[in-house]
Amino acid sequence: MTMEKIRLGDLLVKAGAISESQLQRALEEQRLTHSRLGEVLIKNGWVTERHLAGALAQQLKKPLVSLSRFKPMPEALRLVPEQIARRLEVFPMSVSGSDLLTVAISDPLNVFALDELRMLTGMEVEMNLATPTEIRRALDTAYIVQETFTDAGIEVMASQGIVETELTTRMDGVGAEEAPVVKLVNNMLEQAVREGASDLHLEPHERSSRVRFRVDGALFDALEYPRGLHPAVVSRVKIMASMDIAEKRRPQDGRIIIKILEHRIDLRVSSLPTVYGEKVVIRVLDQSNTMVGLDRIGFELDDKELIEELLNVPHGILLVTGPTGSGKSTTLYSMLERLNKPEVNIVTVEDPVEYTISGINQVHVNEKAGLSFAECLRSILRQDPDKIMVGEIRDLVTAQMAIRAALTGHTVLSTLHTNDAPSSIVRLVDMGIAPFLVASSLVATIAQRLVRKLCPECKERYALSESLAASLGLIADIPVWRAVGCPSCRGTGYRGRTAIFEIMVMDDTMKRSVVSGESAVALRKKALEGGMRSLREQGLRKALQGETSLEEVLQVSMA
Repeated sequence: MTMEKIRLGDLLVKAGAISESQLQRALEEQRLTHSRLGEVLIKNGWVTERHLAGALAQQLKKPLVSLSRFKPMPEALRLVPEQIARRLEVFPMSVSGSDLLTVAISDPLNVFALDELRMLTGMEVEMNLATPTEIRRALDTAYIVQETFTDAGIEVMASQGIVETELTTRMDGVGAEEAPVVKLVNNMLEQAVREGASDLHLEPHERSSRVRFRVDGALFDALEYPRGLHPAVVSRVKIMASMDIAEKRRPQDGRIIIKILEHRIDLRVSSLPTVYGEKVVIRVLDQSNTMVGLDRIGFELDDKELIEELLNVPHGILLVTGPTGSGKSTTLYSMLERLNKPEVNIVTVEDPVEYTISGINQVHVNEKAGLSFAECLRSILRQDPDKIMVGEIRDLVTAQMAIRAALTGHTVLSTLHTNDAPSSIVRLVDMGIAPFLVASSLVATIAQRLVRKLCPECKERYALSESLAASLGLIADIPVWRAVGCPSCRGTGYRGRTAIFEIMVMDDTMKRSVVSGESAVALRKKALEGGMRSLREQGLRKALQGETSLEEVLQVSMA
């Protein structure tokens, strides 16, 4: 059967993606609407884009590729003009030798598109499959970035006295916001927001510079550009962040507030001198973050109810602990959101203020101006607060002020860097706080970690081996889920993140243990005996529910 005679409907029925009756109904609708068969099937919910592409890939024995993190060769993009690529719904990927062009295509049965590409390029065409949405998204990014790189290169050469006439002609009547380097930086930031990145890394190397995004806690290469452009890119970022562009030998910090894709984005910029130039890291804080809220951050129902009870305690300290990047700030903001009422005066002390919440008084620490956590707390206590949030307890003075506030009738929320909940008590005592003060002021400690969520489109069920089940205290052959990878999740097998928690409540037994000076190990044993569920146990529950994988849980939690 030649490709000209293959029909999409027959392939999908053969692959088991749709039934014969669904095919006949779709063909009837296609005759009336003159739409593509695939569009009709997707509109009626009989297949998804991914299932459609997967079925075609399986039947035609062609690879199904993810374009989200794919970097096309510039030579391939130059061979196929953007207008033609969009019309044919193809994405040029790479060129091999002088006679082979590899493309991603959404409709591999469109022989006319393949023939047009052969005639246009004079090359043989090898096809991979991708979903229409992925191809459109990749085209939006690739051609804009490629054109911007070219324009930015011309601009940089012009600033060095090269091709000055050409640049002047190109820039005549063009506003500063449309200058190539400006467009290049804007495109990087927009792509980062679109990808849901938490950080951008702009890194100079010997021969080129690269841009990496951190998505769901993992870094991946996003772009690569000539090293000659790097100083101009860094200067543009520094100008936006009100940093000193002339100072290149010392680290600097800055801040940018910008609107990208209808989102108000707060960017924290840090520069660091390296061997090949300045490395810049940009932290992306989306002020419209939809993760904030006790219902959305990953609490089990009974844990959420317990947290709400603890928030109703009239005074005392609630601590959230965990390493950097474990979602502590999001948990604190979720608690503040629940406490935020017109009759409650809430004041926060933060470094930096990550999300602004209407109705809450938020103070930004400024160490250079002498405004430390402790100094802010002293002033806040004279502002008639009901609830206080301290971004982090870093030293003895701040700890003492927080405990004083708790003992004088205030609710204090804060964070500590410890590995588990019981260790927070030992940490406070090590700082110099008397054990009886810790016992009398601390209400509860919440330890947390972030785990990646399995992609719902491609996660795969499997039976746990006897040995692994025994080591985890689970039943042999119990079904769990694992990551696979598909275009929807950029081939990672994961999409999004959720948190796992352990909540240690300071009951009378725990208070007596703290006052008697017991070790972290003994405190942990008492807490578990008292009903605390460990991070490992909470993670295993999410793994058994198919929300995350065992690998993720084992990586971030202790037994």
